[in-house]
Amino acid sequence: MASIHHDIFIAAAPEAIWRAVRAVDRLHDLLVPGFVTATEMLDGEGAPVRRVTFANGHVVDEAIVSVDDGRRRLVWTVKQFEHHNGVLTVMEAEGGARVGWTADLLPDALAATVSPMMAQGLAIMKAHLEGAEA
Repeated sequence: MASIHHDIFIAAAPEAIWRAVRAVDRLHDLLVPGFVTATEMLDGEGAPVRRVTFANGHVVDEAIVSVDDGRRRLVWTVKQFEHHNGVLTVMEAEGGARVGWTADLLPDALAATVSPMMAQGLAIMKAHLEGAEA
């Protein structure tokens, strides 16, 4: 199973970053505008599901597994993959926060596509949230 991890320092208050992360229906305007062009919550039973449309045209449905305010930790799974477990954490750091994003997924071949998208998403998140604080 492929396991991908990226992290980045963001010079913004951890609480402000977490507010944007935990707004699971607002990726397109609060967290990663331009990287995600639309976020829609779908009706259904069980875990909440968001449909995410990326700028490259990919559309995925993500079941929201956990939103943990105490640990500033979001967990989701991409329903179209054989297996996917995504975790985003916001940890306090001097002058801002360290944001970590881990994805465990199958098939392994998806890592070649998913890893660069994760890195790009974090870079856009950093630029947006640091710009929002200025």
